Amino acid sequence: MQTSSPVLSGRRLLIVEDELLVAMDNAAELEAAGAIVVGTAGNVKEALRIVETAVFDGALLDANLNGESVDHIAAALADRNVPFIFVSGYGPENLPPAFAATPILGKPFSHDELVKATAAMFDSASPADRLPST
Repeated sequence: MQTSSPVLSGRRLLIVEDELLVAMDNAAELEAAGAIVVGTAGNVKEALRIVETAVFDGALLDANLNGESVDHIAAALADRNVPFIFVSGYGPENLPPAFAATPILGKPFSHDELVKATAAMFDSASPADRLPST
């Protein structure tokens, strides 16, 4: 098991996940890899509050929050140029259409897959670059 990641060391992360135990487990694993989890949110309202008030470097966004659309959260992250990945047991067809090209970490996943996918989001283009042109 990978215990730390130089890319994640000191990176401040937001975890948006409606299953509390999954959020806690992901937070513990990312903290073991050197990241700082600034918060977790289990619904859209709570996630948007954190996005608007906290300072963080990246986010993991569950693509389905108890049936609530995560479009507004993805857009808010993109507006702030915060990189993010979707964490989902669903395929890309279930993502917000404007963010269909955003990386997905498929559930279930291992500790190493979580750490690698989270680190990789810092190497990809900013979320704002993924917005469709109008």
